[in-house]
Amino acid sequence: MNLGIENETVEFKKSTGELKEAMNSISAILNKHQHGELYFGVKPDGSIIGQVVTEESLREVSQKIKNSIEPKIYPEVKKVVMDGRDCIYVKFAGNQTPYFSYGVARIRVADEDLIMSPQQLADYIRKGDREENRWENLISNKTIDDVDEELLKKYTNQAHDVGRIAIVYTDKKTVLNQLELSEGNHLINAGKALFADDLIQDIQMAIFATNERLTFNDIQRQHGPVLKLIDIAESYIKSNIHWRVEFTGALQRTEIPEIPIDAIREALLNSFCHKDYAAGQSNEVAIYKDRIEIYNPGAFPEGFEPQDFIDKPERPIRRNPKIARILYYSKDIESFGTGLKRIADACEKADVRYEFKKLKSGFVVCFYRPEEKVNKSTDQNNKDNFLQHSSEVPNMSIQDFARLMNYLEQPRTRKELQEFCNYSSRDYFRTKILKPLIDAKIVDLTIPDKPQSSKQKYVKHKTE
Repeated sequence: MNLGIENETVEFKKSTGELKEAMNSISAILNKHQHGELYFGVKPDGSIIGQVVTEESLREVSQKIKNSIEPKIYPEVKKVVMDGRDCIYVKFAGNQTPYFSYGVARIRVADEDLIMSPQQLADYIRKGDREENRWENLISNKTIDDVDEELLKKYTNQAHDVGRIAIVYTDKKTVLNQLELSEGNHLINAGKALFADDLIQDIQMAIFATNERLTFNDIQRQHGPVLKLIDIAESYIKSNIHWRVEFTGALQRTEIPEIPIDAIREALLNSFCHKDYAAGQSNEVAIYKDRIEIYNPGAFPEGFEPQDFIDKPERPIRRNPKIARILYYSKDIESFGTGLKRIADACEKADVRYEFKKLKSGFVVCFYRPEEKVNKSTDQNNKDNFLQHSSEVPNMSIQDFARLMNYLEQPRTRKELQEFCNYSSRDYFRTKILKPLIDAKIVDLTIPDKPQSSKQKYVKHKTE
Protein backbone atom coordinates (compact mmCIF):
# COMPACT_ATOMS: atom_id res chain seq x y z
CA MET A 1 0.00 0.00 0.00
CA ASN A 2 1.27 3.47 -0.90
CA LEU A 3 -0.41 6.78 -0.03
CA GLY A 4 0.97 8.57 -3.08
CA ILE A 5 2.98 11.77 -2.97
CA GLU A 6 2.73 14.79 -0.71
CA ASN A 7 0.80 17.76 -2.04
CA GLU A 8 -0.51 21.13 -0.87
CA THR A 9 -2.92 19.62 1.68
CA VAL A 10 -1.20 16.33 2.64
CA GLU A 11 2.10 15.94 4.52
CA PHE A 12 4.04 12.80 5.56
CA LYS A 13 6.51 12.46 8.44
CA LYS A 14 8.53 9.35 9.19
CA SER A 15 8.00 9.64 12.95
CA THR A 16 7.15 12.00 15.80
CA GLY A 17 10.85 12.80 15.88
CA GLU A 18 9.89 15.34 13.19
CA LEU A 19 7.32 17.13 15.32
CA LYS A 20 8.78 20.61 14.81
CA GLU A 21 8.81 20.20 11.03
CA ALA A 22 5.24 18.89 11.24
CA MET A 23 4.08 22.06 13.01
CA ASN A 24 5.58 24.16 10.23
CA SER A 25 3.74 22.08 7.63
CA ILE A 26 0.39 22.36 9.44
CA SER A 27 0.58 26.16 9.68
CA ALA A 28 1.71 26.49 6.05
CA ILE A 29 -1.15 24.30 4.81
CA LEU A 30 -3.68 26.19 6.90
CA ASN A 31 -2.48 29.50 5.48
CA LYS A 32 -2.96 28.23 1.92
CA HIS A 33 -6.03 25.98 2.14
CA GLN A 34 -7.50 26.23 5.70
CA HIS A 35 -7.55 22.42 6.02
CA GLY A 36 -5.24 19.43 5.59
CA GLU A 37 -3.96 16.03 6.75
CA LEU A 38 -0.68 14.80 8.18
CA TYR A 39 0.60 11.27 8.83
CA PHE A 40 3.38 10.15 11.17
CA GLY A 41 4.88 6.80 10.13
CA VAL A 42 4.94 7.47 6.39
CA LYS A 43 7.97 8.32 4.22
CA PRO A 44 7.87 11.34 1.84
CA ASP A 45 7.28 8.98 -1.11
CA GLY A 46 4.09 7.68 0.53
CA SER A 47 5.43 4.28 1.64
CA ILE A 48 4.18 3.19 5.08
CA ILE A 49 6.85 2.35 7.65
CA GLY A 50 4.81 2.79 10.83
CA GLN A 51 5.90 3.88 14.29
CA VAL A 52 5.16 3.09 17.94
CA VAL A 53 1.80 4.63 18.85
CA THR A 54 0.74 4.97 22.50
CA GLU A 55 -1.63 7.20 24.44
CA GLU A 56 1.43 9.20 25.43
CA SER A 57 2.58 9.72 21.84
CA LEU A 58 -0.91 10.81 20.74
CA ARG A 59 -1.01 13.25 23.66
CA GLU A 60 2.44 14.53 22.74
CA VAL A 61 1.29 15.39 19.21
CA SER A 62 -1.88 17.06 20.49
CA GLN A 63 0.02 19.14 23.06
CA LYS A 64 2.68 20.17 20.54
CA ILE A 65 0.00 21.48 18.17
CA LYS A 66 -1.70 23.32 21.03
CA ASN A 67 1.52 24.97 22.22
CA SER A 68 3.22 25.68 18.88
CA ILE A 69 0.55 27.04 16.55
CA GLU A 70 -1.21 30.39 16.86
CA PRO A 71 -4.11 31.05 16.60
CA LYS A 72 -5.14 27.83 18.37
CA ILE A 73 -6.59 24.96 16.38
CA TYR A 74 -8.36 21.83 17.60
CA PRO A 75 -7.34 18.94 15.31
CA GLU A 76 -8.35 15.29 15.23
CA VAL A 77 -5.39 13.15 16.36
CA LYS A 78 -5.78 9.37 16.31
CA LYS A 79 -4.10 6.03 15.72
CA VAL A 80 -4.65 4.36 12.33
CA VAL A 81 -3.46 0.97 11.07
CA MET A 82 -2.30 0.74 7.45
CA ASP A 83 -0.65 -2.33 5.94
CA GLY A 84 -0.60 -3.78 9.44
CA ARG A 85 1.50 -0.89 10.75
CA ASP A 86 0.53 1.66 13.38
CA CYS A 87 0.59 5.31 12.32
CA ILE A 88 -0.66 8.62 13.70
CA TYR A 89 -3.21 10.54 11.64
CA VAL A 90 -3.84 14.27 12.13
CA LYS A 91 -6.76 16.06 10.47
CA PHE A 92 -6.85 19.82 10.95
CA ALA A 93 -8.77 22.90 9.84
CA GLY A 94 -9.04 26.58 10.68
CA ASN A 95 -10.18 29.88 9.18
CA GLN A 96 -8.26 32.31 11.43
CA THR A 97 -5.44 32.93 8.97
CA PRO A 98 -2.61 33.79 9.10
CA TYR A 99 -1.29 30.95 11.28
CA PHE A 100 2.14 30.99 12.88
CA SER A 101 4.32 28.08 14.04
CA TYR A 102 7.05 29.06 16.49
CA GLY A 103 6.25 32.71 15.70
CA VAL A 104 6.84 32.38 11.94
CA ALA A 105 4.22 32.48 9.16
CA ARG A 106 4.67 30.02 6.28
CA ILE A 107 2.79 29.26 3.09
CA ARG A 108 2.42 25.91 1.31
CA VAL A 109 3.78 25.74 -2.24
CA ALA A 110 3.50 22.22 -3.75
CA ASP A 111 5.02 20.09 -0.97
CA GLU A 112 7.23 22.84 0.51
CA ASP A 113 6.63 25.10 3.51
CA LEU A 114 8.05 28.50 2.59
CA ILE A 115 8.54 31.37 5.04
CA MET A 116 6.44 34.40 4.14
CA SER A 117 8.38 37.60 3.51
CA PRO A 118 7.23 40.70 5.47
CA GLN A 119 5.56 42.03 2.30
CA GLN A 120 3.83 38.71 1.63
CA LEU A 121 2.55 38.61 5.21
CA ALA A 122 1.27 42.20 5.02
CA ASP A 123 -0.50 41.45 1.72
CA TYR A 124 -1.93 38.26 3.19
CA ILE A 125 -3.34 40.05 6.25
CA ARG A 126 -4.90 42.74 4.04
CA LYS A 127 -6.48 40.04 1.91
CA GLY A 128 -7.85 38.27 4.97
CA ASP A 129 -9.38 41.51 6.24
CA ARG A 130 -11.51 41.95 3.13
CA GLU A 131 -15.23 41.60 3.74
CA GLU A 132 -15.64 38.51 1.55
CA ASN A 133 -12.97 36.65 3.53
CA ARG A 134 -14.62 37.08 6.91
CA TRP A 135 -15.72 33.81 8.52
CA GLU A 136 -19.38 34.80 8.53
CA ASN A 137 -19.36 35.43 4.75
CA LEU A 138 -17.78 32.12 3.74
CA ILE A 139 -19.93 29.36 2.23
CA SER A 140 -20.91 26.89 4.97
CA ASN A 141 -21.45 23.13 4.94
CA LYS A 142 -25.21 23.64 5.46
CA THR A 143 -27.92 24.04 2.84
CA ILE A 144 -31.28 25.81 2.87
CA ASP A 145 -32.88 22.46 3.75
CA ASP A 146 -31.06 22.58 7.10
CA VAL A 147 -32.75 25.83 8.15
CA ASP A 148 -35.26 25.78 11.02
CA GLU A 149 -38.21 27.16 9.08
CA GLU A 150 -40.35 28.04 12.12
CA LEU A 151 -37.45 30.00 13.61
CA LEU A 152 -36.84 31.86 10.33
CA LYS A 153 -40.55 32.65 9.97
CA LYS A 154 -40.75 33.93 13.56
CA TYR A 155 -37.66 36.08 13.03
CA THR A 156 -38.93 37.55 9.74
CA ASN A 157 -42.32 38.43 11.22
CA GLN A 158 -40.68 40.07 14.24
CA ALA A 159 -38.25 42.13 12.13
CA HIS A 160 -41.10 43.20 9.86
CA ASP A 161 -43.41 44.08 12.77
CA VAL A 162 -40.82 46.36 14.41
CA GLY A 163 -40.41 48.14 11.07
CA ARG A 164 -36.75 47.41 10.35
CA ILE A 165 -37.26 45.29 7.22
CA ALA A 166 -39.93 45.35 4.52
CA ILE A 167 -39.55 41.60 3.86
CA VAL A 168 -42.57 39.38 4.48
CA TYR A 169 -42.21 35.63 4.87
CA THR A 170 -42.83 33.59 1.73
CA ASP A 171 -40.45 30.62 1.72
CA LYS A 172 -36.99 29.80 3.09
CA LYS A 173 -35.02 30.26 -0.11
CA THR A 174 -36.54 33.64 -0.97
CA VAL A 175 -36.20 35.14 2.51
CA LEU A 176 -32.62 33.91 3.05
CA ASN A 177 -31.64 35.37 -0.30
CA GLN A 178 -33.29 38.70 0.58
CA LEU A 179 -31.40 38.73 3.91
CA GLU A 180 -28.16 37.93 2.02
CA LEU A 181 -27.59 34.78 4.06
CA SER A 182 -27.30 32.27 1.22
CA GLU A 183 -25.36 31.59 -1.96
CA GLY A 184 -27.34 29.38 -4.31
CA ASN A 185 -28.59 26.43 -2.25
CA HIS A 186 -25.97 26.83 0.47
CA LEU A 187 -26.02 29.03 3.56
CA ILE A 188 -23.15 31.33 4.30
CA ASN A 189 -21.76 30.90 7.82
CA ALA A 190 -23.83 33.79 9.21
CA GLY A 191 -27.02 32.11 8.01
CA LYS A 192 -25.92 28.76 9.42
CA ALA A 193 -25.09 30.29 12.80
CA LEU A 194 -28.45 32.05 13.12
CA PHE A 195 -30.91 29.57 11.64
CA ALA A 196 -29.36 26.08 11.40
CA ASP A 197 -27.88 23.56 13.81
CA ASP A 198 -24.15 22.91 14.02
CA LEU A 199 -21.82 21.72 16.78
CA ILE A 200 -19.74 24.91 16.37
CA GLN A 201 -22.74 26.86 17.71
CA ASP A 202 -22.96 25.71 21.30
CA ILE A 203 -23.13 26.89 24.85
CA GLN A 204 -22.02 25.19 28.05
CA MET A 205 -23.96 26.07 31.21
CA ALA A 206 -23.08 25.07 34.77
CA ILE A 207 -23.99 25.76 38.38
CA PHE A 208 -21.03 25.56 40.75
CA ALA A 209 -21.33 24.63 44.41
CA THR A 210 -19.04 27.41 45.63
CA ASN A 211 -17.34 30.57 44.36
CA GLU A 212 -14.69 28.48 42.59
CA ARG A 213 -14.72 26.42 39.40
CA LEU A 214 -14.44 23.09 41.19
CA THR A 215 -17.53 21.11 42.15
CA PHE A 216 -20.66 21.69 40.07
CA ASN A 217 -24.27 20.93 40.95
CA ASP A 218 -25.47 20.92 37.36
CA ILE A 219 -23.91 21.05 33.90
CA GLN A 220 -25.56 21.20 30.48
CA ARG A 221 -24.39 21.63 26.91
CA GLN A 222 -26.66 22.73 24.08
CA HIS A 223 -26.04 23.32 20.40
CA GLY A 224 -28.25 24.77 17.70
CA PRO A 225 -29.18 28.06 16.01
CA VAL A 226 -27.85 31.07 17.89
CA LEU A 227 -31.33 32.60 18.18
CA LYS A 228 -32.47 29.52 20.10
CA LEU A 229 -29.31 29.27 22.22
CA ILE A 230 -29.80 32.82 23.51
CA ASP A 231 -33.33 31.93 24.72
CA ILE A 232 -32.10 28.65 26.25
CA ALA A 233 -29.30 30.38 28.16
CA GLU A 234 -31.57 33.17 29.36
CA SER A 235 -34.12 30.63 30.67
CA TYR A 236 -31.35 28.67 32.41
CA ILE A 237 -30.14 31.75 34.27
CA LYS A 238 -33.66 32.93 35.14
CA SER A 239 -34.45 29.49 36.61
CA ASN A 240 -31.35 29.48 38.81
CA ILE A 241 -31.22 32.96 40.32
CA HIS A 242 -33.11 34.37 43.28
CA TRP A 243 -36.30 36.37 42.86
CA ARG A 244 -38.04 38.51 45.46
CA VAL A 245 -41.69 39.46 45.47
CA GLU A 246 -43.02 42.94 46.09
CA PHE A 247 -46.65 43.87 46.57
CA THR A 248 -47.98 47.25 45.55
CA GLY A 249 -51.50 48.67 45.63
CA ALA A 250 -54.34 46.13 45.71
CA LEU A 251 -51.77 43.39 46.36
CA GLN A 252 -50.36 43.70 42.86
CA ARG A 253 -47.61 41.07 42.80
CA THR A 254 -44.27 41.86 41.12
CA GLU A 255 -41.34 39.42 40.92
CA ILE A 256 -37.94 41.10 40.85
CA PRO A 257 -34.78 39.17 39.87
CA GLU A 258 -31.52 39.62 41.76
CA ILE A 259 -29.89 40.56 38.41
CA PRO A 260 -31.82 42.57 35.78
CA ILE A 261 -32.99 40.32 32.96
CA ASP A 262 -32.39 43.05 30.37
CA ALA A 263 -28.69 43.06 31.32
CA ILE A 264 -28.49 39.26 31.17
CA ARG A 265 -30.05 39.09 27.71
CA GLU A 266 -27.87 41.94 26.43
CA ALA A 267 -24.77 40.09 27.68
CA LEU A 268 -25.87 36.87 25.93
CA LEU A 269 -26.56 38.71 22.66
CA ASN A 270 -23.18 40.43 22.93
CA SER A 271 -21.56 37.05 23.59
CA PHE A 272 -22.84 35.49 20.37
CA CYS A 273 -22.48 38.66 18.26
CA HIS A 274 -18.78 38.96 19.03
CA LYS A 275 -17.91 35.27 19.27
CA ASP A 276 -14.91 34.03 17.31
CA TYR A 277 -16.72 31.11 15.67
CA ALA A 278 -13.61 29.87 13.87
CA ALA A 279 -11.86 29.24 17.22
CA GLY A 280 -14.03 26.19 17.89
CA GLN A 281 -14.67 27.09 21.56
CA SER A 282 -17.99 27.18 23.42
CA ASN A 283 -19.82 30.15 24.82
CA GLU A 284 -20.28 29.63 28.56
CA VAL A 285 -22.66 30.51 31.38
CA ALA A 286 -21.22 29.85 34.84
CA ILE A 287 -23.39 30.37 37.93
CA TYR A 288 -21.44 30.64 41.17
CA LYS A 289 -22.62 31.36 44.71
CA ASP A 290 -21.45 34.97 44.48
CA ARG A 291 -21.62 35.78 40.75
CA ILE A 292 -22.74 34.84 37.25
CA GLU A 293 -20.28 34.89 34.36
CA ILE A 294 -21.11 34.93 30.64
CA TYR A 295 -18.06 34.03 28.56
CA ASN A 296 -17.49 34.81 24.90
CA PRO A 297 -14.61 33.12 23.01
CA GLY A 298 -13.59 36.26 21.16
CA ALA A 299 -10.86 38.62 22.33
CA PHE A 300 -11.83 42.23 23.05
CA PRO A 301 -10.70 44.72 20.34
CA GLU A 302 -7.03 45.49 20.76
CA GLY A 303 -6.26 49.00 21.99
CA PHE A 304 -9.67 49.49 23.60
CA GLU A 305 -11.10 49.06 27.09
CA PRO A 306 -14.74 48.20 27.88
CA GLN A 307 -15.17 51.59 29.55
CA ASP A 308 -14.40 53.26 26.21
CA PHE A 309 -17.76 52.05 24.90
CA ILE A 310 -19.60 53.25 28.01
CA ASP A 311 -18.11 56.69 28.60
CA LYS A 312 -17.00 57.68 25.11
CA PRO A 313 -18.75 57.83 21.72
CA GLU A 314 -16.50 55.15 20.21
CA ARG A 315 -17.57 53.69 16.90
CA PRO A 316 -18.65 50.03 17.13
CA ILE A 317 -16.08 47.35 16.30
CA ARG A 318 -17.92 44.24 15.13
CA ARG A 319 -16.29 40.85 14.65
CA ASN A 320 -19.40 39.54 12.87
CA PRO A 321 -21.14 42.58 11.34
CA LYS A 322 -23.62 40.54 9.31
CA ILE A 323 -24.80 38.58 12.36
CA ALA A 324 -25.06 41.86 14.29
CA ARG A 325 -27.07 43.44 11.48
CA ILE A 326 -29.56 40.57 11.38
CA LEU A 327 -30.08 40.84 15.16
CA TYR A 328 -30.51 44.60 14.77
CA TYR A 329 -33.27 44.09 12.18
CA SER A 330 -35.33 42.08 14.71
CA LYS A 331 -34.56 44.62 17.47
CA ASP A 332 -32.82 41.95 19.52
CA ILE A 333 -30.01 44.49 19.70
CA GLU A 334 -31.17 48.08 19.87
CA SER A 335 -28.25 49.79 18.10
CA PHE A 336 -24.66 48.99 17.20
CA GLY A 337 -21.94 49.42 19.80
CA THR A 338 -24.24 50.19 22.76
CA GLY A 339 -24.42 46.73 24.37
CA LEU A 340 -21.92 47.35 27.17
CA LYS A 341 -23.51 50.68 28.06
CA ARG A 342 -26.97 49.09 28.18
CA ILE A 343 -25.63 46.39 30.53
CA ALA A 344 -23.97 49.03 32.73
CA ASP A 345 -27.09 51.23 32.84
CA ALA A 346 -29.41 48.32 33.74
CA CYS A 347 -27.10 47.14 36.54
CA GLU A 348 -26.62 50.61 37.98
CA LYS A 349 -30.37 51.19 38.00
CA ALA A 350 -30.87 47.89 39.88
CA ASP A 351 -27.87 48.57 42.17
CA VAL A 352 -26.12 45.40 40.96
CA ARG A 353 -22.33 45.29 40.79
CA TYR A 354 -20.89 44.19 37.45
CA GLU A 355 -17.48 43.77 35.83
CA PHE A 356 -16.11 43.33 32.31
CA LYS A 357 -13.08 41.04 32.14
CA LYS A 358 -10.65 40.93 29.21
CA LEU A 359 -9.01 37.50 28.84
CA LYS A 360 -6.44 36.28 26.34
CA SER A 361 -8.95 33.69 25.17
CA GLY A 362 -12.06 35.88 25.18
CA PHE A 363 -14.29 38.25 27.13
CA VAL A 364 -16.41 37.84 30.28
CA VAL A 365 -19.39 39.81 31.56
CA CYS A 366 -19.62 39.22 35.31
CA PHE A 367 -22.69 39.99 37.44
CA TYR A 368 -22.15 39.90 41.20
CA ARG A 369 -25.04 38.44 43.14
CA PRO A 370 -26.38 40.31 46.20
CA GLU A 371 -25.62 38.66 49.52
CA GLU A 372 -28.49 36.47 50.66
CA LYS A 373 -30.60 38.13 53.32
CA VAL A 374 -31.95 34.85 54.68
CA ASN A 375 -30.10 33.17 57.51
CA LYS A 376 -28.33 30.11 56.10
CA SER A 377 -29.42 27.85 58.94
CA THR A 378 -33.03 28.88 58.30
CA ASP A 379 -32.62 28.10 54.61
CA GLN A 380 -31.21 24.66 55.42
CA ASN A 381 -34.08 23.98 57.83
CA ASN A 382 -36.51 24.79 55.03
CA LYS A 383 -34.80 22.26 52.76
CA ASP A 384 -34.76 19.60 55.47
CA ASN A 385 -38.42 20.28 56.18
CA PHE A 386 -39.31 19.91 52.51
CA LEU A 387 -37.44 16.62 52.17
CA GLN A 388 -39.16 15.28 55.29
CA HIS A 389 -42.64 16.20 54.01
CA SER A 390 -42.15 16.06 50.23
CA SER A 391 -44.79 13.36 49.83
CA GLU A 392 -47.33 15.65 51.53
CA VAL A 393 -46.58 18.68 49.33
CA PRO A 394 -46.32 17.11 45.85
CA ASN A 395 -47.43 20.27 44.05
CA MET A 396 -44.42 22.35 45.07
CA SER A 397 -40.76 22.39 44.09
CA ILE A 398 -38.07 22.70 46.75
CA GLN A 399 -37.32 26.22 45.50
CA ASP A 400 -40.97 27.33 45.79
CA PHE A 401 -41.26 25.66 49.18
CA ALA A 402 -38.18 27.46 50.53
CA ARG A 403 -39.44 30.84 49.25
CA LEU A 404 -42.85 30.24 50.84
CA MET A 405 -41.33 29.26 54.20
CA ASN A 406 -39.25 32.41 54.22
CA TYR A 407 -42.35 34.46 53.40
CA LEU A 408 -44.25 32.76 56.24
CA GLU A 409 -41.78 33.92 58.86
CA GLN A 410 -44.45 36.61 59.36
CA PRO A 411 -48.20 35.84 59.57
CA ARG A 412 -49.98 36.13 56.21
CA THR A 413 -53.58 36.04 55.04
CA ARG A 414 -54.85 33.37 52.68
CA LYS A 415 -55.12 35.98 49.92
CA GLU A 416 -51.54 37.13 50.45
CA LEU A 417 -50.27 33.55 50.25
CA GLN A 418 -52.32 32.80 47.14
CA GLU A 419 -50.97 35.91 45.43
CA PHE A 420 -47.43 35.08 46.53
CA CYS A 421 -47.67 31.57 45.06
CA ASN A 422 -49.27 32.94 41.88
CA TYR A 423 -52.44 30.82 41.92
CA SER A 424 -55.63 32.22 40.38
CA SER A 425 -57.98 29.54 41.75
CA ARG A 426 -58.84 29.99 45.43
CA ASP A 427 -60.23 26.45 45.78
CA TYR A 428 -57.19 24.82 44.18
CA PHE A 429 -54.79 26.79 46.36
CA ARG A 430 -56.72 26.02 49.54
CA THR A 431 -57.14 22.26 48.91
CA LYS A 432 -53.91 21.40 47.05
CA ILE A 433 -51.40 23.74 48.69
CA LEU A 434 -52.54 25.30 51.96
CA LYS A 435 -54.45 22.38 53.51
CA PRO A 436 -51.62 19.80 52.97
CA LEU A 437 -49.17 22.23 54.60
CA ILE A 438 -51.48 22.67 57.61
CA ASP A 439 -52.20 18.92 57.91
CA ALA A 440 -48.46 18.19 57.85
CA LYS A 441 -47.96 20.76 60.65
CA ILE A 442 -45.66 22.79 58.43
CA VAL A 443 -47.97 25.81 58.62
CA ASP A 444 -49.94 26.94 61.69
CA LEU A 445 -53.12 28.97 62.05
CA THR A 446 -52.82 32.14 64.10
CA ILE A 447 -56.37 31.53 65.44
CA PRO A 448 -56.49 27.72 65.65
CA ASP A 449 -59.79 27.63 67.59
CA LYS A 450 -61.60 29.52 64.81
CA PRO A 451 -60.39 28.15 61.46
CA GLN A 452 -63.03 30.13 59.52
CA SER A 453 -62.32 33.47 61.18
CA SER A 454 -62.14 36.45 58.82
CA LYS A 455 -59.04 37.53 60.75
CA GLN A 456 -57.31 34.18 60.23
CA LYS A 457 -53.67 34.22 59.20
CA TYR A 458 -51.06 31.59 58.59
CA VAL A 459 -47.49 31.35 59.79
CA LYS A 460 -44.58 28.94 59.57
CA HIS A 461 -44.72 26.25 62.29
CA LYS A 462 -42.27 26.95 65.09
CA THR A 463 -40.42 23.90 66.38
CA GLU A 464 -39.78 23.71 70.11
